[in-house]
Amino acid sequence: MRPGHSAPPAPCRPTVLWLLPVQAALMVGLGLLVTGPLADRRPVAAEDGVNRSLAAHRAGPALPLSEWLSRLAGTPSITALTVLAVVVVLAASRGRRLREALFLAGAVAAQSAVFLLVTLIVERPRPYVPHLDAAPPTSSFPSGHVGAATALFGGLAVLVALRLRPGRQWTRAALVSVLLAVPVLVACSRVYRGMHHPSDVVVGLLNGACTLLVLARALLPPARHRPPARTALGADAADRVPVGPQAGPAPAPGGAGAGRRAVVVRHPHGCATESAERVREVLHRHGYADQAWTETSAEHPAGALAGRIGEDDTALVVACGGDGTVRACADVLAHTGIPLAVVPCGTGNLLAHNLRLPADPCAALEAALSGETARIDVGRVRGDGPRPVRFTVMAGAGFDAAMVADASERVKRRLGWGAYALSALRHLGDPRMRLSIRLDLGPQQERRARMVVIGNVGSLQGGLPLLPDARPDDGRLQVVLLDPRGVRGWLAAAGHLGARMLPGRPVPGGDGGCGTVAGGALEYFSAERIDIRFARPQPCEVDGDVIGTGTRLSVEVEPGALLIRLPPRTPQAQAERGRTAAAGGTGRAGRAAHTAGG
Repeated sequence: MRPGHSAPPAPCRPTVLWLLPVQAALMVGLGLLVTGPLADRRPVAAEDGVNRSLAAHRAGPALPLSEWLSRLAGTPSITALTVLAVVVVLAASRGRRLREALFLAGAVAAQSAVFLLVTLIVERPRPYVPHLDAAPPTSSFPSGHVGAATALFGGLAVLVALRLRPGRQWTRAALVSVLLAVPVLVACSRVYRGMHHPSDVVVGLLNGACTLLVLARALLPPARHRPPARTALGADAADRVPVGPQAGPAPAPGGAGAGRRAVVVRHPHGCATESAERVREVLHRHGYADQAWTETSAEHPAGALAGRIGEDDTALVVACGGDGTVRACADVLAHTGIPLAVVPCGTGNLLAHNLRLPADPCAALEAALSGETARIDVGRVRGDGPRPVRFTVMAGAGFDAAMVADASERVKRRLGWGAYALSALRHLGDPRMRLSIRLDLGPQQERRARMVVIGNVGSLQGGLPLLPDARPDDGRLQVVLLDPRGVRGWLAAAGHLGARMLPGRPVPGGDGGCGTVAGGALEYFSAERIDIRFARPQPCEVDGDVIGTGTRLSVEVEPGALLIRLPPRTPQAQAERGRTAAAGGTGRAGRAAHTAGG
C-alpha cells in the first residue's frame, strides 16, 4: 500500500447469506432437543425451578427496571431505534456508510425472520409462573426480544468497534461494553418477568449473534489500518535480536543495497491478483527490485522455494498466505539465515497475530520491511503416522485436528476462521482419548483428554489465550490438555480462558504456567521435548494443516531456528527492554521475560 493511500474497500460477499437457512435449521434443531430428548434432563429440567424462584422474589427496583428493558426490546421500540440508527449512520457519513446501514437493518430483519420460522416449528409453552407482560401468541422458544436486542445493540457495538476513529480506545471500549450489556440485561429481565425459560433467552442471544456474524461477513469491509510506521507492538511480540547483515530496516529505493533479491511464495487463493501487485510495489519501493515469485499447491505448499533460494543470493523470503504457507516456508528456511516476512492472507493468520503484525497484508509487509530482524523458535514434529514437519504456531491432536480436518476449503474462503467454529460444533461429542505424555527426560504420565495442543505461541483468533505462557523465543514449548466433562466442564474451560482476556485481572493457574486449572478441564505443561503415545490412532495437525494419523507423536523445539522480520519498536517496548536489561534479564531467558511483558 502506498503511504498516504487507503486500501480499496473490500467487495461484498452476499454468497455467505446462504448460512441464514443453516442458522435457522440449527435453531430449530436446538428447539426440538430442548422440547424433546433434553426436556427431562438437567439443566433443562431445572429451568422451571429457576422461574419459580425468581417469581417468588419479585420486589423493589428490579420490577420497573425489568419492565423498561422489556419495553426497550419490544417490536415497536426495536423498529423505531433501528430506523433512527440507520438514518443517523447515513446522515453522519453523508451517505458513504451505506453498507453499515444495510448491516444494521439487515441484521434486525434477518434475526426476526429466523425467529418467526423457528416459532412456527418449535412449540414450547411459556413458564408456568405469573407473567408480568402480555404474552404474544408465539412459542416461548427462542426469545424474540433477546434476539432483536442482540441484533440491534450488538450490531451497533460492531460498528463502534470497527469504525470509531483511532485514538479513542477508552471511548470505544466503554461504548462497546454498554451496548453488549443491553441484550444480556434484556435476557435477564425476560426470565425475571416470567416470559421465558433460561434456555429460550440463551438461544435468543445465539440467534442474534449468528445473524451478526453472517451479515458482517456479507456486508462489512474490514477496518482500515493506520499507516504501518505507527503500528504499535504488544508486549508479547517477539523481542528483536539484531542478526548479521539482515538487521535493521530495509534500505530505501536507490540507496545502498537497492536491487536485492526477494523470493515471494504466494498462495493463489489467499493472495488475490490485486494484493500480489501491491506486494510487488511495496517490495520494489523497499529496494527489492529482483523478485522471484512462486505459487503454492497441494503437493508443494512452499512452491519452488527450496530451489529458488539456491539459485542466487536471496536476501528475503516473503510468504503471502495463511499459517500453512508460512509454516511450509519456515520448514525450508529454518537454520538457513534467510529472513522471512509474513504477509497475512489466510484464514487464521495466527503467527502474524501473535507477533502483532497489522491484519492488512500490505500494511504488515510495510511494517516488517521498516523494522528489524528477530530470531524465533520453531517446533519439529515426528511420528509413526504424521510426516516430519516443522511448525511456527501450534501442533495438535484429537478434537483440534478433527476440527481442522472437517473445515472445508470452500467454507473457509467464505467465512474465514468462522469455518473452524462451525466444524468444532460437529465434534463436541467426540470421545476422549487415552494417552501417555513424557516431558523431556521425565517419567510417562497417563492421561485422558479430548484434545492436546503444543504451542510455540499462545493466542488463537480474537486473542483467546489458549497457551498464555507460550513465547516464540524462550526455547520451550507449552502444552495444554483439554478434558472438559459435560456442559459444566466446557463452561469452566471457556470461563477460564475468557477471564484471561480481561485486562489487569489475575487468573489462578499452575506453578510457572503448569498445572491443572478450570476444575480439571485444562492441564498445562512446559518442555523442550514432548513425547505422546495414544491408545488409538489420532489425527494430527500443524498450523492448520492435517499431516496424518498415528499413535505416536514426538515434538521438540529448535531454538532460534528462524529469522523473521518484525515491525519497528515502539518507545514503550524500548523502555521495557531497558528495564529488563537493568534488572539483569540477559540471554534468551531475559528476552523471554521481555516478550511476556514483565
